[in-house]
Amino acid sequence: MEIKGFQLSYCSNIHPGESWEATFENLKKYIPEVKERLNCQGDFGIGLRLSHEASLILEQPEILQEFQAWLARENAYVFTMNGFPYGDFHRTTVKDQVHFPDWTTEARRDYTIRSFRILAQLLPEGIDGGISTSPVSYRHWFQSEDDLKAGMETATQHLLEVAAALYQIKKETGKTLHLDIEPEPDGILENSDEMLWLFTDWLIPKGRVWLAEKLGVSQEFAEEIIKEHIQVCYDVCHFAIVYEKPADTFAKFEKAGIKIGKIQISAALRVLIPELPDARDLLKVNLLPFEESTYLHQVVAKTASGGLNSYPDLPDALQVLESTKETEWRIHFHVPVFLDNYGTLASTQDQISIVLNEILKNPSWTNHLEVETYTWEVLPEDTRLSLGESISRELAWVIEKLN
Repeated sequence: MEIKGFQLSYCSNIHPGESWEATFENLKKYIPEVKERLNCQGDFGIGLRLSHEASLILEQPEILQEFQAWLARENAYVFTMNGFPYGDFHRTTVKDQVHFPDWTTEARRDYTIRSFRILAQLLPEGIDGGISTSPVSYRHWFQSEDDLKAGMETATQHLLEVAAALYQIKKETGKTLHLDIEPEPDGILENSDEMLWLFTDWLIPKGRVWLAEKLGVSQEFAEEIIKEHIQVCYDVCHFAIVYEKPADTFAKFEKAGIKIGKIQISAALRVLIPELPDARDLLKVNLLPFEESTYLHQVVAKTASGGLNSYPDLPDALQVLESTKETEWRIHFHVPVFLDNYGTLASTQDQISIVLNEILKNPSWTNHLEVETYTWEVLPEDTRLSLGESISRELAWVIEKLN
């Protein structure tokens, strides 16, 4: 839906199911319910999560036409997609495999280009479309600087091939599409400085030459192509976890000429580490329900001096809770955005409010907003509403903030 010039939706990766049949059934069940709960009278935007398996089915003309007909009947449209999880994302152990296959593989490149060709056919005229994706790979898979360099060489080439494909799609259809790279803790890209590094050290120096030769354009225009078709997915939860200040980060991207294709509206868990042993024991008890086996829940800790320490997963951090000198933990667990606390635990909801205020003041920074709380099935029971109610309350909370 359009709110104050922004395209707003929720990400359908909250729904389990990897097949197109399961994906479509979830949309048919929940989109009408959410529209009714929100009393949405206009067109309703969808943030579509499409697995590799589902994309192979949806690209078939008769299946795509069936989906387009349903969208028309429901006054719904697709403007953004989530192309980060390639395969199974629910009811199995995902952990670091959410990055597999990564951008060093042809499989990731091909899945992404296929998804863009689908999006180009679904996207209404007059708006841009984006697909969010992995921050290149999972950093702990690379055992040396040489391994990382080799991986970045290959990944950069694959990203540039996507940019070239999106340039051709724009020439054919007039539609602007962008790949929105999503930094997250323990990705190769986990903060704004590393996102800039991707552009300054890899995409631009390599892409100016390669795209100019491939497309028959100047190197200056090749750089414009890169910056138009490769952008940032700013996940509020992820940037909050690494303690970045939204206004500073947005200004940094603007100065570098890097666009924000999408803001994913999400909140992380936040806890202050108490000094007393009994209070730490209670904190551990309260955190244990969030220690689950499906997803990685990276922890970034702040020390008294302002330094940051990282833990690959919540169990790793809990092992040192008794003795740590750290003062604060931010935990990669997407919690409902309409709550600012969970009993004794807090969230980074305040960062969402800051981000929304910033883009209201600077609407040119982005026009795609997507609520993303994919962890609904693994939330502790006492924080979980019915799925339709939870999605609706999250969107209603964001709409109120925008208004």
